[in-house]
Amino acid sequence: MTQPLLRKGRPHARYRYFAPVSAGLEPVLLAEVQALGLESPRQVPGGVAFEGPLEACYRANLWLRTASRVLRVVAEFDCPDQATLYRETYKVEWEKLMEPHQTLAVRVSLGRAGPGMTHSQFLALRVKDAVVDRFRHTYGKRPSVDRERPDLAVHAYLDQNRCVLSLDSSGWPLFMRGYRQGAGAAPLKETLAAGLIGLAGWRADRPFYDFLCGTGTLAIEAALLAGNRAPGLLREGFGFQRWPDFHPGAWNALLAEARAAARPIEVPIVAGDGDAAMVGAARANARRAGVEDGIRFIVREAAAFQAEAGPGLVLINPPYGERLGEQESLKPLYKTLGDVLKQHAKGMEAYIFTAQSELIKAIGLRASRRQILYNGPLECRLLRYALY
Repeated sequence: MTQPLLRKGRPHARYRYFAPVSAGLEPVLLAEVQALGLESPRQVPGGVAFEGPLEACYRANLWLRTASRVLRVVAEFDCPDQATLYRETYKVEWEKLMEPHQTLAVRVSLGRAGPGMTHSQFLALRVKDAVVDRFRHTYGKRPSVDRERPDLAVHAYLDQNRCVLSLDSSGWPLFMRGYRQGAGAAPLKETLAAGLIGLAGWRADRPFYDFLCGTGTLAIEAALLAGNRAPGLLREGFGFQRWPDFHPGAWNALLAEARAAARPIEVPIVAGDGDAAMVGAARANARRAGVEDGIRFIVREAAAFQAEAGPGLVLINPPYGERLGEQESLKPLYKTLGDVLKQHAKGMEAYIFTAQSELIKAIGLRASRRQILYNGPLECRLLRYALY
């Protein structure tokens, strides 16, 4: 049966939520959700589920560092075929979730789909048809489709003859913090960067070094964490702000709370690169993020890396090289990384995030842990080196 919706205008009504995350980062996201005090958090395939009123949705969007978005579940049902998908979607009281003059977009994600349920674009059309047909029947008019900035973004996930319909409360994906303009050749998404920091176990309790910083994403995410800065404060807005049941008072209270929670960045965070233009872009990104004063930027080749004495964390994301010839040309860099870590990072913990390739052997160090992660579609490894 379709899960009944709650009436708009009830700020204390309870909902189910799902926050998707890049594969391998589920434990990090679960710890984030638990730290926020969100109710009934549990790790599920592909992300973390939790419950609560609309305020929980607002808080999650404002504070979560690793989630790709926050989805509010509106219906869940058995879905063996396209006819059932249309029928059950039509039953949802969409008129309580948007106005006829507002715009709509539908996205479908597929798990282990059954026969006839394998074409996501066609299934998205069936969901869209059900929504607009209900409006046409109720009001005699229908909402328009806007794939870029819809007022209501509907997400359908189909897996093993089961469908979950959700509203995308985030709008733009949460990795789009708003501070990064210079992306570099192979940008690391902000959410993945925050996840790598989480997997490394860094809690602003020791110095942080990235001596191949590129445009600074790892250092900036470390600074946001160290300063207890909510990443959502940097964004222009969220999808839930266009919902009919949006409560500005609750949202403004959360914004004020988040601004008051920020603290000075007291732990050393160092970001260096041999490319002066990259360091300039990283500094500009940090300025937009409001953490420029908390990061020491230096123009220095990786081979000249120097760290303060004592414990610390080195976390770097070197270039991968997508073709064999490029990888061959990068082997000296990877050898340099290993040599620098052995000579100048004693007593520290180091992590290297790179694509799975022969380049890993060129580092010349034995990793104490290897974790499979993905940077977009590219299979990567997070390698841990204990340099004690």
